[in-house]
Amino acid sequence: MAVKDLVGPLLTLTVLLLAFVLVTANGSYGKAEVASRGEARALDQLIETAEYAPKTERERIQADAVCYARAVRTQEWPAMADGNGSTAPSVWSTDVRHAFRPLAGEPVFGMLVAADHKRSEEREERLTQATASVPSTIFWFLLATLIITVISLGICLPRRNNRGQVVTLVVITALLTTTLCIIRDVDRPFGGIVDVQPTAITEAGRQATRDFLAHHTAELPCDNQGKRRTT
Repeated sequence: MAVKDLVGPLLTLTVLLLAFVLVTANGSYGKAEVASRGEARALDQLIETAEYAPKTERERIQADAVCYARAVRTQEWPAMADGNGSTAPSVWSTDVRHAFRPLAGEPVFGMLVAADHKRSEEREERLTQATASVPSTIFWFLLATLIITVISLGICLPRRNNRGQVVTLVVITALLTTTLCIIRDVDRPFGGIVDVQPTAITEAGRQATRDFLAHHTAELPCDNQGKRRTT
């Protein structure tokens, strides 16, 4: 059996592996984007549900929601580029739950808890998808397979009058390498070139800030970075 008889199956294996891993990474990217939008919708629902609460609790909940959105956008989002989270949003989500306590037994209590639970689930999903879905072992295995495939193709090239074959090899190598780079980028939905932007949570925070300043005279308990103000 000649070397060229083995190159065909090897190339097919490489392409199938790359395609399978690309689909897996793309699925993680899609889930991250869906979770980001779902979290923004859940936060908006929490703010709207707070309108049925008494004035004191309503003001506190809506202020904490604004600060939560700011903390997610400015502190947690950059941290997710490295697959990490931030404790800053948790400060405000905890304060929101503390604001629920005086409402226990009220009709609005159950709606607020449900809305906050949905927000918590979406945030957890977002943080889960921030970590790489393709293990490093598989990525390096793909890289090794790609190198072996290219070397094998190069061995099978004729030694003379091989310009067309060399061009084809270069194109194949470029395509396979680009696919591997795309996998690497998509597998980091919050830190790659094609990343998920905090558009939804930013818009939710902007609307919440506008409504809070329009209906309340109190000052927000945080700055533009979502950090608690010191007095």
